[in-house]
Amino acid sequence: MRFDTPAATNPIDQGKVIGKPIPRIDGPLKTTGKAIYAYEWHDPNTRYAYGYIVGSAIAKGRIRSMDVAAARTAPGVIAVVTSDGVGELKKGKYNTAKLFGGTEIQHYHQAIAVVVAETFEEARAAAALVKVDYAEEKGAFDLTAAKDSAIEPEGGGDSGAGDFDAAFEAAPVKLDQVYTTPDQSHAMMEPHASIAAWNGDDLTVWTSSQMIDWWRTDLATTLGIDKDKVHLMSPFIGGGFGVKLFLRADAVLAALAAREAKRPVKVALPRPFLMNNTTHRPATIQRIRIGAGRDGKITAIAHESWSGDLPGGGPEVAVQQTRLLYAGANRMTAMRLATLDLPEGNAMRAPGEAPGMMALEIAIDEMAERLGLDPVEFRIINDTQVDPENPERPFSHRNLVGCLRTGAERFGWQERSKQPGARREGNWLIGMGVAAAFRNNLVLNSGARVRLDREGVVTVETDMTDIGTGSYTIIAQTAAEMLGVPIEKVAVSLGDSRFPVSSGSGGQFGGNCSTAGVYAACAKLREAVAQKLGFNRTDDLVFADGEVRSGDRRMPLAQAAGDEGLVAEDLIEFGDLTKTHQQSTFGAHFVEVAVDVATGETRIRRMLAVCAAGRILNPITARSQVIGAMTMGVGGALTEELVVDKKRGFFVNHDLAAYEVPVHADIPHQEVVFLDETDPMSSPMKAKGIAELGICGVAAAVANAIYNATGIRVREYPITLDKLIEELPEIS
Repeated sequence: MRFDTPAATNPIDQGKVIGKPIPRIDGPLKTTGKAIYAYEWHDPNTRYAYGYIVGSAIAKGRIRSMDVAAARTAPGVIAVVTSDGVGELKKGKYNTAKLFGGTEIQHYHQAIAVVVAETFEEARAAAALVKVDYAEEKGAFDLTAAKDSAIEPEGGGDSGAGDFDAAFEAAPVKLDQVYTTPDQSHAMMEPHASIAAWNGDDLTVWTSSQMIDWWRTDLATTLGIDKDKVHLMSPFIGGGFGVKLFLRADAVLAALAAREAKRPVKVALPRPFLMNNTTHRPATIQRIRIGAGRDGKITAIAHESWSGDLPGGGPEVAVQQTRLLYAGANRMTAMRLATLDLPEGNAMRAPGEAPGMMALEIAIDEMAERLGLDPVEFRIINDTQVDPENPERPFSHRNLVGCLRTGAERFGWQERSKQPGARREGNWLIGMGVAAAFRNNLVLNSGARVRLDREGVVTVETDMTDIGTGSYTIIAQTAAEMLGVPIEKVAVSLGDSRFPVSSGSGGQFGGNCSTAGVYAACAKLREAVAQKLGFNRTDDLVFADGEVRSGDRRMPLAQAAGDEGLVAEDLIEFGDLTKTHQQSTFGAHFVEVAVDVATGETRIRRMLAVCAAGRILNPITARSQVIGAMTMGVGGALTEELVVDKKRGFFVNHDLAAYEVPVHADIPHQEVVFLDETDPMSSPMKAKGIAELGICGVAAAVANAIYNATGIRVREYPITLDKLIEELPEIS
């Protein structure tokens, strides 16, 4: 199904199932421990072996020699696999670093061997016996030091309109500030884990992947085998936030180890490997300049960002929201990429916008203060309904103003003290902050297969994944709505490469695109049902209550299945939608904080997110995504930072004891409001993404609230107490 224009008649608009707060259909499996995750697959008739990865102890250099003799003779050891014994391994499309290093070391904890043993403990003990002689080389590990040598990334990184330099020079009110964000880790609960088993030349992998087809393709490329020989399954995933978008070392080494051991092998990455062996959000240095008239209208805006990655990598695209969020005729954005020898930088929840908004939305607050304007009103004054760099290209739907006004009213914004540091409760300084939320709405083709059996049960098959987002439930709701059956009559099978290729989970495109693919398959099944049951017209068909109706005629849906069942398969294609209309989601974050006047300790008191993201397919699962993203935003504001050892080139705090994420006690009250809207341009579902919008702007809202509470403006994340304590007022 090609989707270029809104459907004239859309069964989804009935809203009998879609849009309802239906609890997750996979919830009982997860709460009872019956949901089987990657490392847990177990056949009682199969003898599994266990692999433990040996990671490089240096960040840059080469291996002179590797002695594995002691490991090979250790108790329980079946095999020791090194790059010498596996032949040439190619690099997949989506990987910057080699997933199984050879003699050349590209980053710390790069996988250089895997020890296979009868038990996990034996494999781990033997891995410690591997002796490696390195020739260490000097690396680049400091973004600030490498900033001046950064270059424009391949494919370009600059954009603009008008004459920024002249307009900024002429502006009566100006801002020119630098902001920094640190390296961050995804820190999801489930580590990367895979089980691999060979049957002749056929490879089966149970793994934890957000994108089934991307992984399957890259795994086949890496191993040099036919893609059709790879069967990959990932029905349940314990979180990813982008780190499981791309094939990782666990799957590759499980496959190599299983081939060597001639048995199925389980490989899981220890927690330190998640920080140093996989990917992370790269640190940024961002310079923002804004010029405005006395009326508060922006006349010039520029955003420059520096980030680093391994050779061949890409930048953190932290300027992309500035190209679209606020009006202003004279504009400039630029990105520069430095070569760093740290672990690979790549997508983490809302790549680009999340760190970019951390800087931009502080700058907007600072500019509002210089203009003597309320921060909410300043943002509203500079709203735009078209792409500011290309005014001929409108937004498909944009209600940022509605988010800001609704949020201000619900949060009690009028009670905010205009004078920073003026509100105090005992030893606590109280402040409120606001930030806009923005995240682009991406669209990817997505396919599905739908089966109808003689009992009237509808089964949906697609390789879409559920990383805790509610994919099972919203896909079931889509099929139930389209075919007029209760949700209890829908079975959903996900995460299997034997199923049609979906959009996958990532970039907040999964919900809208995967359900649109299911819509397409269901539309095709509706046509097949009509033909099977002898309905001559299809434009007035109604599928409801397990029946198919047209005029006075009605027949059971199940009758169309017959004894053989009925199957339809299709995919959604979006044509040139992204060229004709700008697709984005919008929101507003409001935060109240308390800062201890003696210690600088910051406590979140309450949070509100107002979101405008098209049709909300399920308020329960959508809210869950937003509050999770809000919590993650608090971590980015106050605690999360991968600390770089700038001499040895690795992340020091590579576990959940030292990499501090928010816990329940840190987040006392969260409220989420969804504006009632649909976007007919986005897909037949008229929905958009929501999972990443919830993090965009949160950290800046916290930073702005801290400023309102204390009068101290911190432009370097995370905002730890040492950055506040020296400027706090005297205790009275």
